[in-house]
Amino acid sequence: MSASKEHARRSFLKKLVLSSGALAASRYLSASSTETRKIIGLTRNQTFAANDNVNVALIGAGSMGVNDMNTALMVPGVKIVAVCDLYTGRLESAKKRWGNDLFITKSYKEVLNRKDVDAVIIATPDHWHKQISIDAMNAGKHVYCEKPMVHSIDEGPEVIAAQKKTGKVFEVGSQGVSSLGNEKAKELLKQGAIGELNYAEGFWARRDPVAVWQYPIPEDASEQTVDWETYISNTTKRPFDPLRFFRWRNYNDYGTGMAGDLYVHLFSSLHFITDSLGPERVYSTGGLRFWHDGRECPDVQLGAFDYPKTDKHPAFNLSLRCNFVDGTSGTTFLRLVGSEGAMDVTWDDVTLKRNNYSDSGDPFLKKQKKSNANEPRKRILPPSVMTYKAEEGYKGGPYDHMVNFFTAIRNNTSVVEDAVFGFRAAAPALLCNDSLREKRPIQWDPVKMKRV
Repeated sequence: MSASKEHARRSFLKKLVLSSGALAASRYLSASSTETRKIIGLTRNQTFAANDNVNVALIGAGSMGVNDMNTALMVPGVKIVAVCDLYTGRLESAKKRWGNDLFITKSYKEVLNRKDVDAVIIATPDHWHKQISIDAMNAGKHVYCEKPMVHSIDEGPEVIAAQKKTGKVFEVGSQGVSSLGNEKAKELLKQGAIGELNYAEGFWARRDPVAVWQYPIPEDASEQTVDWETYISNTTKRPFDPLRFFRWRNYNDYGTGMAGDLYVHLFSSLHFITDSLGPERVYSTGGLRFWHDGRECPDVQLGAFDYPKTDKHPAFNLSLRCNFVDGTSGTTFLRLVGSEGAMDVTWDDVTLKRNNYSDSGDPFLKKQKKSNANEPRKRILPPSVMTYKAEEGYKGGPYDHMVNFFTAIRNNTSVVEDAVFGFRAAAPALLCNDSLREKRPIQWDPVKMKRV
């Protein structure tokens, strides 16, 4: 351990007061309690004149898009002006939800041509993320794009190039990156709370049909209400299939499977907390174990990753699991394990566990200790536990993520989860799918962002 890291660790330990047993202590997280907390710059009561609003359009008005837009509208000075979706029913619902004066269309290019649109939220199926993002930035619009940023790794450099060329704010929607939980974990790791990081893991468990992508199919779903030809225009041509439109995550032409939907959140959080650029080796396996409903993606998937040593962190390993057949064990969002402790991280809290060591009272061990003073015998006591929880009224990572996006637009500044960060989180997730299909490990250069 370097002298600077050891100093930080000792400084942290001096400040940390923990119980000696397994009883958990609690601390509240607030917007001012983490060293890495961003300055939001907007207060709850702040108002803006009509010409000061950030006018936003939603492209893709499914459940995630609606959630994103509702969160965006919680931010002062944000106004919705247009909605685009390929299904008529969602456009009709948008007017009922956000007002009859809303501009609606099935053509995203009509949205991009509007001069009253400052920014777009892209919440389409994954296979449209790249093209709409690039077109939007080239049209002078700022972009909030749902994760994963791209559908395949060869698309990433194009989005990065578009952001660099246009200078527009581009933020990927892995909302945990802006959460208090992630920020506290980053601070604790930097302070040496768990010693030297050597391992991390994450686990998603789901069983409910809707949660595992058996989304409801509207009764009026047809080629008259769905613009199917536009939907498939950039991928394999097929006859109209409502399952492939409304349950798109199950199919490789449109979605990115468990890894693209869920692993990418864990990569985003891990990379933010550790300042990592990503793994150098990816291996994944899995298969269809239960949901034999025509889907092409596995319902159980495992991933293993080697992270190389950098000037920001030591070498460590990552293990990720996802099980869509599990109704018992629950989810572990992200756990970081170090030489002196571990911490479980969610968007709203961090639980820090540290082992207590002390000299044993055993007479035999005392005798052994005297015979070899350089190797004192110790016993492991129950771990000490401290939980940091978000304070009451905390609006959550998704809200903070939107605030960061709109603050960057107003102040002409950058965001953490830009196109480069977003691609470095998406790439190892997408490589999981490649590894599973190819049945072999894949080498990745996290610095050059290229497959080796």
